[in-house]
Amino acid sequence: MITATITAHGFIGVLGRGAAPRELECLLAVAAGQTTKEIAKNLGVAPDSVSKRLLSLTTKLGVVKRTQLVARAFALGMISFASVSNPTPEHQRDESHDGVFIA
Repeated sequence: MITATITAHGFIGVLGRGAAPRELECLLAVAAGQTTKEIAKNLGVAPDSVSKRLLSLTTKLGVVKRTQLVARAFALGMISFASVSNPTPEHQRDESHDGVFIA
């Protein structure tokens, strides 16, 4: 089975998981930290168009804030990082501290 994806801003968006293609493009830009105006300029649309796409997507995913939207999209597998490399042994994380913040 071939999965259609959109790659932008260092993220991969997977089509067929509840987001329309333009919604997914907007979501990837939000994940990259772009504002509504920046997204609109890059996509060649009005800022209101971007706001409507994001509102539609937040409604579908049952969230309110942009940070929640991105987190939920990651959790659902709608988006992921474009390049994930395996760390070399000297750069592997110490799993003995998972979930614990050490200052």
